[in-house]
Amino acid sequence: MIQTKKLSFFKAFILSILAVNTISCKNKTEQAEKEMASQRTEQDWTYLFDGTSLEGWRGYGIDSLPPGWTVKDSVLTFDTELGLEQNYKGGKDIIYGAEEFDNFELYLEWKIPEGGNSGIFYHVKEGYSGPPEVAPEYQLIDDENYAKIHDLTSYNSQFGAAHPEELQDWQSTGADYAMHTPDLSKKQLNPAGEWNTTKIVFTPEKVEHWLNGEKILEFVPWSEEWQQKKQSGKWDNAPDYGKFKTGYIGLQDHSSPIWFRNIKIKSL
Repeated sequence: MIQTKKLSFFKAFILSILAVNTISCKNKTEQAEKEMASQRTEQDWTYLFDGTSLEGWRGYGIDSLPPGWTVKDSVLTFDTELGLEQNYKGGKDIIYGAEEFDNFELYLEWKIPEGGNSGIFYHVKEGYSGPPEVAPEYQLIDDENYAKIHDLTSYNSQFGAAHPEELQDWQSTGADYAMHTPDLSKKQLNPAGEWNTTKIVFTPEKVEHWLNGEKILEFVPWSEEWQQKKQSGKWDNAPDYGKFKTGYIGLQDHSSPIWFRNIKIKSL
């Protein structure tokens, strides 16, 4: 009887060791698979700005960077003081001119000062007065303070705004500028001076705008609804707005400081 109990205990002991080893091996395998998947995912991304080099970036329609754009503390920065140092008359929007993109997922981090304004363009084509005439824009702006600092009345009155002195929903951060508005129930915008994250996903079936990890709008490009919006608002006199299915990524200077980092893209 004693020997039987000893054998039973020994078997249980061996089985427990085997079980622990099995679980340990399984955990190591799962961890290795996660690391490999992460590496594969990271390899899918192309960094347009990695914190060190501005290679590939230039001004819209020119071969060099406009004054004011620089790298400071590993951040792509528009410095308004530097921008004013030179007697430069051209536009200061910039594009990543090394490659055009069609279907993509774009990720970046950004912050603006109080009263700041900027934007992210895609499918940019050159040969126009500037990116806004032709390229869709993910709007970046200080929602809280912009209208307090800047007079919007004259500009917004031309579009029949009920309260032209206020920042309109189609002008707010995350909007598909002058086209589609963000879902306020999903929108969490960090205050001026703090970092935000943006993701834009573009396919012919659906476009998504994300802000700080939440999807805040989506629309179908070139759909009947899209055409109606284009023809009934700001872009009714811009026949080439949004029509291109490939183009450059661009960043907007709107006469205020702006900071970008971790700009990366992957083709879909």
